[in-house]
Amino acid sequence: MPTRHDIRNVAIVAHVDHGKTTLVDAMLKQAGAFAAHQQLDDRMMDSNDLEREKGITILAKNTAVKYHPKAGGAPITINIIDTPGHADFGGEVERGLSMVDAVVLLVDASEGPLPQTRFVLRKALQARMPVILCINKTDRPDSRIDEVVNETYDLFLDLDADEDQIEFPIVYACARDGVASLTKPADGTVPADSDSLEPFFSTLLETVPAPEYDESAPLQAHVTNLDADNFLGRIALLRVEQGELRKGQTVAWIKRDGSVASVRISELMMTEALTRKPAEVAGPGDICAVAGIPDIMIGETLADPENPVALPLITVDEPAISMTIGTNTSPLVGRGGTGKGAENKAAVKDRKVTARQVKDRLDRELVGNVSLRVLDTERPDAWEVQGRGELALAILVEQMRREGFELTIGKPQVVTKDVDGKVHEPVERMTIDVPEEHMGAVTQLMGVRKGRMDNMSNHGSGWVRMEFVVPSRGLIGFRTEFLTNTRGTGIAHSIHEGHEPWFGALTTRNNGSLVADRSGAVTAFAMTNLQERGVLFVEPGTEVYEGMIVGENSRSDDMDVNITKEKKLTNMRSSTADVSESIVPPRKLSLEQSLEFCRDDECVEVTPEAVRIRKVNLDARERARAASRAKHG
Repeated sequence: MPTRHDIRNVAIVAHVDHGKTTLVDAMLKQAGAFAAHQQLDDRMMDSNDLEREKGITILAKNTAVKYHPKAGGAPITINIIDTPGHADFGGEVERGLSMVDAVVLLVDASEGPLPQTRFVLRKALQARMPVILCINKTDRPDSRIDEVVNETYDLFLDLDADEDQIEFPIVYACARDGVASLTKPADGTVPADSDSLEPFFSTLLETVPAPEYDESAPLQAHVTNLDADNFLGRIALLRVEQGELRKGQTVAWIKRDGSVASVRISELMMTEALTRKPAEVAGPGDICAVAGIPDIMIGETLADPENPVALPLITVDEPAISMTIGTNTSPLVGRGGTGKGAENKAAVKDRKVTARQVKDRLDRELVGNVSLRVLDTERPDAWEVQGRGELALAILVEQMRREGFELTIGKPQVVTKDVDGKVHEPVERMTIDVPEEHMGAVTQLMGVRKGRMDNMSNHGSGWVRMEFVVPSRGLIGFRTEFLTNTRGTGIAHSIHEGHEPWFGALTTRNNGSLVADRSGAVTAFAMTNLQERGVLFVEPGTEVYEGMIVGENSRSDDMDVNITKEKKLTNMRSSTADVSESIVPPRKLSLEQSLEFCRDDECVEVTPEAVRIRKVNLDARERARAASRAKHG
């Protein structure tokens, strides 16, 4: 079959924080993608604000570098897909892999293969793709290159890779310094026999197969991602499998339901470095962007009008976690943050508080996010949103919050399914790295969550690696407690492992809540008297309302408290005299921590300025009646 030797398509896959985006930065710089005078940021591919703040890749993105071979000859375009490393964004990984012909597996020289490495590698091996192993961060003082290479071979065998896939080339790199070599350096050093990524580029060209095509085949192009432009409207990113796509061409659009419509390509663009540039034609193997089809969706096909043949739809794994997202129903709706405790007061002018606005936003999210599902609930102002994991759903809520939405978020739940008449729940494989002295605390923590230890290894460096299989619902609220018990030193990563029979009841949070029993502003006097009762979440001046949770009780039951109580003026003293007690700084909870803290009868109120935890039922008497009814049946 004819082959296009001027193009290569490759995805870079790895665990979170193993250096994918840094490696892509170095490739762009060394391939001459930028002018000498251009000011360059670190992690240029992380264009989203949330990606920069959290230091993780959330959206799969593509870039292209023009590589000029040292031996001479025509330049070769290398299309690179930078995929997320977190399994919660697995839908992005699967779409990215559908665009490429090979993958670069990036592994940290110290941490070795971790759960998300397993997840993305499994997807690549299932697609029968060749793999290049890149051992990154060889300069880490605790690097153990030989062991990591052996662990990677074990992982390939564990995932049933065939002989061809196990015969992979190995490149050793320090992406931060832009250096790669085919010769193994000493542990803790940068490769000495190279001063650039040239060995990496040459390995890419040798290993990544050039796209093959059939000259007589009709046009077929697969939509793998969506973008939007203020002038061009919806933009579809696609890979041309067969034939040619031209600007102004009329093509057949094969929709998800199998129906066919005739549409015109109003704009055709190709990626160069980080920008899209207008193009006239895209051939087999090219990754391009087209405009002019307003309702096109991921997984659909553009084909020849005379002979429309659809490509397979993109499928993703089933969702494992769900939570209810609805309009804000608290007494402070539409008022934003008032009082001293509200952050970012000047946030958003046009607040979005209606059910129609929330539903429209969720429908828009479904267009570009194939791994999410939105289901109706009994209430007209709330919807059940299902996704891969807690982080993916928290990122969606954070994005909506920044756009001006006010929301009520229910406690995350697991998505169960029936197998032979029995309820099965999702389970995760959890890999935990901790110093030896915290091993007992972690084992106890996982025992409470019905975790089953599968493996334990000691690297001899004072650190222990443990592997557990644990129900997904046992991990809701796990991370905060885990970091507390390991004093911030522990590292935990998990990956979806399938479904197992229901594990039974879990009690993960032993402490109750301190609940405000009236509206008003928090006073320092009330806080001073209450801080011995538990840990407070609010500071003086914060506005609260009845049913809002202001702290964590030191006992297991909930306590209604008056946190707005003022010190009274008397004949003998002023209201400000004798205030010498110091207030313990409150614990500030992030959105993820608030979702973890929630019990079944609690929810989280999210506004652009504040995140508050509250009872689902705000009235204390109603809650007492409901508890009594539950107790006495």
